[in-house]
Amino acid sequence: MSRRVLITGASVAGNAAAFWLGRAGFDVTVVERAAEFRGGGQNVDVRGVGREVMRRMGLERAALDCGTGEEGTAWIDGRGQVVARFATADIDGDGPTAEMEILRGDLAHLLYEAARAHAAFRFGDRVRRIEQDADGATVGFAGGRTERYDAVIVAEGVGSSTRESVFPGENDPRWMDLTIAYLTIPRTADDDRMWRWYNATEGRGVSLRPDRHGTTRAMLMIQQPPGDEQDWAPDRQKAFLRTRFADAGWEAPRVLAALDETDDFYFDVLRQVRMKTWSKGRVVLTGDAAWCVTPLAGIGTTLALIGPYVLAGEMARNGDVVGAFAAYERAMRPMVSKAQGVPKIAPRLMNPHSRLGIRLLHTALHVASNPSLRNLAARAFARPPVVPDLSPYRAMETVRLETPSLSH
Repeated sequence: MSRRVLITGASVAGNAAAFWLGRAGFDVTVVERAAEFRGGGQNVDVRGVGREVMRRMGLERAALDCGTGEEGTAWIDGRGQVVARFATADIDGDGPTAEMEILRGDLAHLLYEAARAHAAFRFGDRVRRIEQDADGATVGFAGGRTERYDAVIVAEGVGSSTRESVFPGENDPRWMDLTIAYLTIPRTADDDRMWRWYNATEGRGVSLRPDRHGTTRAMLMIQQPPGDEQDWAPDRQKAFLRTRFADAGWEAPRVLAALDETDDFYFDVLRQVRMKTWSKGRVVLTGDAAWCVTPLAGIGTTLALIGPYVLAGEMARNGDVVGAFAAYERAMRPMVSKAQGVPKIAPRLMNPHSRLGIRLLHTALHVASNPSLRNLAARAFARPPVVPDLSPYRAMETVRLETPSLSH
């Protein structure tokens, strides 16, 4: 059997899977619905074992060189004054800001360029249907093609349409009561290299983060129960934000003024993806399509690197595709389960609704930023994950494996 693998989605997880499977000798095709590679996106961080995977790819130094230059995190009060500051230079290890802070688009592009040597990419197309039998999967594409694969890896986002077509109704999302809008805005002389976080009443927040492209990455946050806002048209979402943040203060007017000019507006109501199983026959999920832990967990990008590495490793050493998928899930479930254990009270605590709540939060952060306590406090932002054993997959890093045919 030719060991043909289709990957849907050309972001972090999809590109990482393409790199490792291509390196291991699989015939890999990546299909992406966007017409061309999509850059952009907000700050993400890679921590701990995620950096180890980047190191094994030979990309750790390049990722550090593409960093945002963020130097720490500061909370700002209504007068624009810093009430708590956690500088990376003062913290042992990673805190709210990790050493490897990089834009999602920059990281995805690094992985894409590395994966292109090992996989074929097809942009402007998407999966329309998948029909499986004991020997493989027949995939029909929106562009009209029908092709046969030994395995299909779904590496799409939280709202993956391919996941829903193969696992209809099986996602039981856990809503995190936090709505976030992301956009890029022009940089001003007052923007520094800190991630600045401002709280307003009614659970609202505004944050500004530096990048390496001469612009600033902005977030508008609202702590509230979920509605159907994620399904609204962008114009309606922007009107909603203008109404909710009209009197928020600090830099909110500046961010709202940029809504009509930005070309990378993204709006999401945060929810975890909760699947009882990540595979069905010849189809397997990875990255956000499998387990989206939301930004609240702090290791979503790390998981998007580790999951495909483990998946590729199991496929490379196991000719039984079903057995490989099961082994991948056994290895990754503990780490994902812990990451999804973020308490739902966390968004409420970090986005207070009253002035008293904001004062209490700022007081607690001010105390935690004291030099004698800040390393302990920083560790609360970077909880150690349950890490799978990566040692069985070392062979992928040095040789092109002669993998057995993927059989059922």
